[in-house]
Amino acid sequence: MQKYREEKIDRVRDLAMQVLQKVHVAGAYANVVLVETLREVQLSERDRRFLTELVYGVTKAGASLDYMIGRYVADLRKAQPAIRELLRLGFYQIFCMDRVPPSAACNTAVELAKKHGRRGAESFVNGVLRAALREPERAAFPDGRDARSLALRTWHPQWMVERWIRTYGYERTEELCRCNNTSAPLSMRVNTLRTNRDALMEQLAAAGAQVRASAWVPDGIVLDAHGALDELAALREGLAQVQDESSMLVAHILGAEPGMTVIDACAAPGGKTTHIAQRMENRGRILAFDIYEEKIRRIERNAKRLGISIIEAHLSDACEIGAVYAGQADRVLVDAPCSGLGVLRRKPDARWKKSARDAKTLPSLQHAILESAAQTVKKGGVLVYSTCTMEECENAAVVNAFLETHTDFALEETGRFLPVQKTAERMVQIMPEADGPDGFFIARMRRL
Repeated sequence: MQKYREEKIDRVRDLAMQVLQKVHVAGAYANVVLVETLREVQLSERDRRFLTELVYGVTKAGASLDYMIGRYVADLRKAQPAIRELLRLGFYQIFCMDRVPPSAACNTAVELAKKHGRRGAESFVNGVLRAALREPERAAFPDGRDARSLALRTWHPQWMVERWIRTYGYERTEELCRCNNTSAPLSMRVNTLRTNRDALMEQLAAAGAQVRASAWVPDGIVLDAHGALDELAALREGLAQVQDESSMLVAHILGAEPGMTVIDACAAPGGKTTHIAQRMENRGRILAFDIYEEKIRRIERNAKRLGISIIEAHLSDACEIGAVYAGQADRVLVDAPCSGLGVLRRKPDARWKKSARDAKTLPSLQHAILESAAQTVKKGGVLVYSTCTMEECENAAVVNAFLETHTDFALEETGRFLPVQKTAERMVQIMPEADGPDGFFIARMRRL
């Protein structure tokens, strides 16, 4: 470690480097580590936003950022983890941020290299970043219309872009990729057990947030501007739950009514479960299942905060609930484990943790869960299958395969059960770049 002057260390960039090391070395989730960091340190609102942009931006850019650095460095993998992150932060600020002076990006990285690197690290970092400033054209991405070039330019894995081009064509894939690099809208579900939308919107506006009513769900609010979520009284007091608009559609389509028995086969973290309870006016019974104890506790904490008492959270594998609860439920929800490609805006590291192999392994698990959950549906009851992805093999293909072997279930016109924007769709597929909310799939079936 070299001598450095603490007063010359940029605190925000230092924190960003530490968070990124946890993401890239320890395999932590960027959004989780960032939230923990923001809770531990005192930062101004401006610095909070800067830290968030650095962490999320570098994480999203991923392999594309390493491609750029590789135009100046023979083998980035040989550098210390801390030095790799400093180079990534430097390149992101130089090439991807308009408001950061290049000299500031360079100088702060050099000082941090003195603090965290081995002898000579600051000279290495300085040399690489200065070379990038002198010859920025070397870092340019290829401008072709092939999958590799588009993947590099839009910060996505090549396999993902190749698949989308086959499905949607080049232009729409480019739109989808660029949408994934934008900030996802923040929406909240009103806890109708305690308040109503108009009253909550007034409260949020009085707290300084910019709000508007959701055009998709009658109990949704979109926040266009807001402060730290931890400081919002509406959340602390259980008047609302953070949830995307497309996710809120599920409870409406399920159509659970007060007094019913409902099974949520894959319930954690409980957003849809608690929404179902609200739709039931907290009257009836909801059996919520998950395979992780901590997620069960999270469901229970959410329910308690929202004042919901009808949820019974159980540690159980959804593939095994069929025999135990056969024919007991009026409504059953299978919000299946999926590739999550519809929510990439919200999870900056998710695109790099996904694999093309998911398309082969996930559908079999999804079908097994759907098969088991279907056994719990009463005659005349409703089964809803949903995912937060747009992949055909995880969505319509799973539903169609299930219906082929279960003639006692019939697919209903799912779009007819949408709460506001009703459609004639047999199965509902929401696309983020076209519709606005997260990518989502929902299919409603009835047991004959």
